[in-house]
Amino acid sequence: MPEAIETTLGASISADGTAFTVRSRDASRVDLCLFDKDGRREIRRVPMQREGDLHHVFVAGLGAGARYGLRAEGVYAPDHGLWFDPAKLLVDPYARELDRRFVHDARLTRFGEDTADLVPKAVLTVDRPVEVKPPLFAPGAVIYEVAVRAFSMLHPEVPPEIRGTIAALAHPGVIAHLKRIGVDAVELMPIVAWIDERHLPPLGLHNSWGYNPVALMALDPRLAPGGVKELASTVAALHAEGIGVVLDLVFNHSGESDRQGATLSMRGLDNLTYYRHVADRPGELVNDTGCGNTIACDHPVVRRLILDSMRHFVVNAGVDGFRFDLASILGRGAHGFDPKAALFEDIHADPVLSDRVLIAEPWDIGPGGYQLGNFPEDFLEWNDRYRDDVRLFWRGDPGRLGSFATALCGSSNIFQRGGAARTRSVNFVAAHDGFTLMDLVSHGRKHNEANGEENRDGHNDNHSWNNGTEGETSDPIIRAARQRDAMALLSTLFVSKGTVLLTAGDEGGRSQHGNNNAYCQDNVITWLDWSALDAELVAHTAALAAIRRRFDIFSDTAFLTGRGDVEWLRPDGLPMQTADWDNPLAPSFVMLLSSHDAASDSTVRLAVCVNRGRDGMALALPCPGSGSWQSLLVHGDGTASEIAPRSIDILIERP
Repeated sequence: MPEAIETTLGASISADGTAFTVRSRDASRVDLCLFDKDGRREIRRVPMQREGDLHHVFVAGLGAGARYGLRAEGVYAPDHGLWFDPAKLLVDPYARELDRRFVHDARLTRFGEDTADLVPKAVLTVDRPVEVKPPLFAPGAVIYEVAVRAFSMLHPEVPPEIRGTIAALAHPGVIAHLKRIGVDAVELMPIVAWIDERHLPPLGLHNSWGYNPVALMALDPRLAPGGVKELASTVAALHAEGIGVVLDLVFNHSGESDRQGATLSMRGLDNLTYYRHVADRPGELVNDTGCGNTIACDHPVVRRLILDSMRHFVVNAGVDGFRFDLASILGRGAHGFDPKAALFEDIHADPVLSDRVLIAEPWDIGPGGYQLGNFPEDFLEWNDRYRDDVRLFWRGDPGRLGSFATALCGSSNIFQRGGAARTRSVNFVAAHDGFTLMDLVSHGRKHNEANGEENRDGHNDNHSWNNGTEGETSDPIIRAARQRDAMALLSTLFVSKGTVLLTAGDEGGRSQHGNNNAYCQDNVITWLDWSALDAELVAHTAALAAIRRRFDIFSDTAFLTGRGDVEWLRPDGLPMQTADWDNPLAPSFVMLLSSHDAASDSTVRLAVCVNRGRDGMALALPCPGSGSWQSLLVHGDGTASEIAPRSIDILIERP
C-alpha cells in the first residue's frame, strides 16, 4: 500500500489541485461529490480508485473553499452491520470545516432517501500551523468549564454579532473576568459539529452542550463561524493573558446513535470498523456509553483518527490539553478497560501530544466502566467521589468528617495507590452535568419538566438541600443561608489539593431553576445571565483564587505526609483524637498547614478552619509569643476568635 496514500487521509490541497483519501473496508465503491459554492447543488461526482481499504482520487484545479461530500456503495444489511446506501451523503471523517450545522430529519434514517440537501458539506481548507508552546498550566491549576454558546449569549459587553461564539472568549471584558477569579485555563465543552438527539426536535428543543458529535475535527459553525482560525485566534488571545485552553472531546460515541439513528458519516462509510458490535452479532451495537453506539477506540483506524484529531487542534490552534468525555471507552478492548491500552500508549509516545495536559472523565456505563484512579499516570481524573464527599459533609450527613478531610488533601485513598506521591484529582463540587452550585443549596430534588420527559431524566440522588424551601424565594434569611453555603462550597474547592474545576457562572450563583440535566436547553435556562451574578460571591471567589496563588500548599499536588506539613486540631487548639474523628455529628476542625508565602517570600503557618454547624465555634489556636491568627477572608482587623457558622475561614499566623 503506497505510503503517500497512507499519510494523506482526508483532503490535501496542493498547487495543482486536491487529493482525497478515505478508508472503507467493505464499500464496493466510494464517490467524491462536489457541490457549488452554496453547498446546495451537486455539480460533479467522481469515482474514487481503490487500493486495499483506501479509496482515493486527485481533482486537478480544485482548491480552498470547495464543498464536498462522499457516497459509498455496497451491501445494505443492517443485521450484518452493513449500512451502505449511496443515497446518503456522508461527511468525511477527516473534514476540517463544515458549511452548516447538522439538523436531524427522518430521511437520515431511511434507506434510499437522498440526504444531500440535509447534510453539511465539508469545506476545503488550508492548514495554518501556529507556534506550539508548552502548556500554560499544570496540575493544581484552576480550570473554568465553559459552554461556549451559553457563556456569552447575554454578556452585555460582547458585541451581539459574536455572542455565543468562540471569538467572544477573547473579548477584553471576558478576559478581565477570567483573570479576576484566577482562571488558569478554560475548558471548552464540545465545540466540534454535533447533531440534536432525534427526540429533541419534536419537543422544540436543541442540544446545547455538544456531547453528540458527528465530525471529530470540524468545529460547529454556530460556535466558530470562522473555523479553526477563530479558535486559533482566541487561543492566542487567552495565551497572551496567561490563560490556557482545554478542549472537551467526545471520542466515545457519535451522533449517528443506535440502529434507529442517522447515517451521516462513519456508519455509512465503514460501520464495522468505527463502532463496537456484540461478538457474533454484528448487527447489534455495543452501548457502553448510553448514547446508542460506542466508538471502537482499540481499532487502528479509529486510533489514528483520534490522534490526528488531537494533533489538528494542537498544531493548528495551539490548545494546551484535552478533557475526554466517558474516557473509560478510550481504554476499552475486547476484554474491558486496560490502563495500558494502545491508544493511551500512542498519545504518550506522540511528539505533538505527549506534553499536553490530559484529563479523563474516568467512567462509562459498560461492564467495569468505573475506573477512577486507574488511568495512566499522565492523566488527571475527574473525581466524583470528591464531589459527593464534599456535598454530604456540608449537607450535614453524619460520619463524614474523615472522608471530607481526605478529600481536602487530594483523595489519597484513590490516587496514592501504588505509592504515587502526587494527586491526579480534578476536584469539583458542581459541573455542567447536574445541579449548578447555587441550585445545589436551593433544591432538594430535580426539576427537569422543561426537558419534555416528565422529569424522568437526570440524576435523582444529588446530595443537595434547599435551606428551608424549594427553589426560588424572596425570604432574606433563606437567601442569606444559600449564599453562605455557596461560599463554603467555593472555599472548600479552592483550599483542596488537586486541580480545581469551576463551572462558568458558579462563582456568581448561576441557576438553572433546579434543572439538573439541561443539555437540551439552548435558551435562558442555560444562558449565563451576567446581570444576575451575585457580586459578593464573585468577590469571594476572587479572594479565594488570590489566596490559592499566594500560598503554594494548595496548588502543590504532593500528598501531605504529616511530618511537619499538616496538623489536625479541634477549634480549641488541641490535637484531634480518634474520638473526635469518629464523632458522627462533629461540625468542625482545623487543618494547620505550612506553606511558602509568595507575598513575603517566607514560610508561614496557615489554618483552614471548617465549621459546618449552624452556630459559631469559639477558636483558640496555639500561637507562640504575642502573635495572633488573622483571617485572610474577613474584613476589618481580621483577628480570628470564632469560626462563623456554615463557613470555612483561612487564617495566617502573624508573629
